[in-house]
Amino acid sequence: MTALIWLIPLAMILGILALTAFFWTIRSGQYEDTKGDASRILYSEDRPIVNEDEV
Repeated sequence: MTALIWLIPLAMILGILALTAFFWTIRSGQYEDTKGDASRILYSEDRPIVNEDEV
């Protein structure tokens, strides 16, 4: 029973910290451009490391 005296407040503090971190990410705008991030991976403008003409 004495473990519950420590575990319940600890769980509540961790939950409040997680909610605070989540709301901070919302306020900083990390979830605004979800389609742009998804399409940016598909259309990369990087060049290949090895040039096929020289091989």
